[in-house]
Amino acid sequence: MSKEANIILERVVLVKVEASIYGARKKLKKEDLVLADGSKLPPEDLASLGSKRLLDPDKLSVFNRLKKEAERICLRIGTRFLGGFAVPSDSATDITAELERIALDFAAAKADFLAGYDAAVTDWVVRHPEFAEIIERALDSVEYVSTRLAFDFLVLSIGLPEALPPAEVARLESKLGCLSGQMFYEISMEANQLIEQSLLGKDQVTRSALRPIRRMRDKLDGLGFLDYRVAPIVSTIDSLLGRIPDKGTIEGSVLQEILATAMLLADPDKTRRHGEGLLAAQSVTASEFVENEDAEDSLVEPSAILVMPTESQEPQSFPEDRQALVIRQDAIQVQDSFSDLFDGIFDDDAAWEADVLPDGAADILPLLSGVVSQTSAISPLKPDDEDGLDVVTAEENLAVTSGQDYWF
Repeated sequence: MSKEANIILERVVLVKVEASIYGARKKLKKEDLVLADGSKLPPEDLASLGSKRLLDPDKLSVFNRLKKEAERICLRIGTRFLGGFAVPSDSATDITAELERIALDFAAAKADFLAGYDAAVTDWVVRHPEFAEIIERALDSVEYVSTRLAFDFLVLSIGLPEALPPAEVARLESKLGCLSGQMFYEISMEANQLIEQSLLGKDQVTRSALRPIRRMRDKLDGLGFLDYRVAPIVSTIDSLLGRIPDKGTIEGSVLQEILATAMLLADPDKTRRHGEGLLAAQSVTASEFVENEDAEDSLVEPSAILVMPTESQEPQSFPEDRQALVIRQDAIQVQDSFSDLFDGIFDDDAAWEADVLPDGAADILPLLSGVVSQTSAISPLKPDDEDGLDVVTAEENLAVTSGQDYWF
């Protein structure tokens, strides 16, 4: 199995919600109908008669509500998978606690319904006296109804047997590969609902409009391991939520940002492309930062060139600790190859050098007796024609004009 598939399996659990709800319906039969003389029903292969209700459907609404609530709890931080919900493993405890609460509520509602079952049937017959016979003929016993009302759930870890054929492994990997698309689809459904019900055509909204945004943000954050493009989307939502005032209604530019974010999330394809674009931009920024870091590191101990300043260039200054380092370094580098080449050339100018060189560099004057810099043009040194020496790094030397006089 691929590395990506194993990562997903290790980080999710499968939650199966099993809710059985009594429908209180039976098939409508021909004998249940009173036909006028000459009336004719279409054959069964052409049309079906449908069903008949045995009691008020509102009596069963509580069970449907609890089932949907259980599904919403799972979808809040998970996504549909294999007939259940793939939920982050670290959220399994919270999910279990909430589903256990729903199971208790379901059991209590079931007990109430069974206790009032006969009364509910009687009430339904009274409301439809002309059809009392067809209702009573189709009624189920309380014992049977009890078996048709049940709620349970399972939390499972997903794994594969070692000896599973490659085709089966590939089938599971294909299912796991669809989790990302399913997640973005579910986000888009909630975003569309937010737009239609709370944002579209509004010039201000209450803070309750932020709840769906936060739910979508938490779901994306919890399932971020399903798709590498999720992280920048979560960061974008966090940035938006951070700019929203703590109190009062939401309006103006902030409301427009919320609408724009919701419209982005409402389109799965655009959401993925936006996340990919943000990652690309971050990658470029990071690479530029690394290049700048490398460039700065290269300036820590630069090579030095001693040049004569011109009228158009102000003498460069360096901190004392760096001046000595720069001069000493290059002097040592070239001393061996040019030692004795110009012995005695500075004998008459010792006083001039002491005045020109920066403070802290006088102790290395003996090393300068062999310093030279190779250039394409050679000019003799004339200390009485110039004002002093300048020390620049290799990078700074690129800015020196072509008329620069070099000392070597």
